Amino acid sequence: MGEGALGIVAGRGALPLAVARAARRRGRRVAAVGFAGETDAALAAAVDSLVWLRPGAVGAILEAFAAAGVGEAVLAGHVPKGALWGDAAALGADAHGRELLGALGDLSDAVILSGVESVLRARGIRLLGQAELVPELVGGEGALGRVAPTPEQRADAAFAWPVAKALAGLDVGQTVVAKDRAVLAVEAAEGTDAVIRRAGAIAAGAVVVKVARPGQDPRFDLPAVGPATLAAMREARASALCFEAGWTLVLERDALAAAADAAGIAVFGVRSPPDAGGAG
Repeated sequence: MGEGALGIVAGRGALPLAVARAARRRGRRVAAVGFAGETDAALAAAVDSLVWLRPGAVGAILEAFAAAGVGEAVLAGHVPKGALWGDAAALGADAHGRELLGALGDLSDAVILSGVESVLRARGIRLLGQAELVPELVGGEGALGRVAPTPEQRADAAFAWPVAKALAGLDVGQTVVAKDRAVLAVEAAEGTDAVIRRAGAIAAGAVVVKVARPGQDPRFDLPAVGPATLAAMREARASALCFEAGWTLVLERDALAAAADAAGIAVFGVRSPPDAGGAG
């Protein structure tokens, strides 16, 4: 682990808090940048400094990290891409932000995040893998709670897995929702929770499959599931969640397992396409 403070670009969800707390336990100083309306305000109590900025204020983010002596950084939590096409004032792109966006070949997640990594590297900041500080969050194989997947759910997961992998490889999204070996919905820029709810408007009892990209860069955009995922699944009346073991961050694991058990939802990890008829 390198010298200096750890910088966190903190988006939505529980991951920024988990990373900050893990870093502090290891004796690291932590300097975070958060986004109003997205980042959990509780992060302030878990870091040494927290600066509130807008997502496009790349120059201000670099200045905040330089002032805090940041030598390594991690991208933690989801920042909705909708800001790119929404209110320009809400995006708040400064000169560095406009330069970054203008230099991108396209606005796919991988290209945007690679551009962010390049900007940080140019300032001497090394981007860490998202799970490097919190390896305990990486989900393993098998059922997470007490509810095991049925053969029908495993069959739907086996059907949806290669579809999800193909879409992830094209940088479209990482989530596919299926039922009776038919695709109900695929994730794009709207995010996982939204695609689950969209599938729920079509049919109840669907299976949600979330995978990593082929050749996934561990430094950014690892798949993540947590209680918010379960809340969307309950609303959509979905029946099971299959995630890629070894490549998915499981946030608030105990709360997720409890919520899944209470709802009768199977949550399970597999390392390869599920066997439609048996254990994965």
